[in-house]
Amino acid sequence: MKKSVIGILAHVDAGKTTLSEALLYESGAIRKAGRVDNGDAFLDNFDVEKERGITVFSKQAQLELEGLKVTLIDTPGHVDFSAEMERTLQIIDYAILVISGTDGVQGHTRTLWWLLERYGIKTCVFGHIHSSGVKNVFEGELRGINYMLVSCDYREFMPVKIRE
Repeated sequence: MKKSVIGILAHVDAGKTTLSEALLYESGAIRKAGRVDNGDAFLDNFDVEKERGITVFSKQAQLELEGLKVTLIDTPGHVDFSAEMERTLQIIDYAILVISGTDGVQGHTRTLWWLLERYGIKTCVFGHIHSSGVKNVFEGELRGINYMLVSCDYREFMPVKIRE
């Protein structure tokens, strides 16, 4: 079976852990998708993460998708924990860069993109469309890359738009 290590990166509160939970749930790796705001996310299991509602430590989980064994790594998005996130760049094969549909491209998003380019990591950009229904399209923000806008609510996890 082919193996791949995929890191999920973004600025804080963009939806990394929500996307990770959705991928784990939809693949059958977990029975119930948790939520960061409910404090029951599978990957945010340290007390400090539950209290603050943010990822502090990078976590890994295994899932299988169509004959591919994936090690999924959920990384911190808060700039204070950038060193923790950057350590993962040495081991991942691919990255998913999540962009908040509400906040759009932030300064830290641009830093992450620069780091991914520096490490030569192939990247897919996901625009997280929040339940508020706000849908920002990031025209011209990140040139020359593929991105997919998706709903990251695990009950509606489906592609909305693909652009090349």
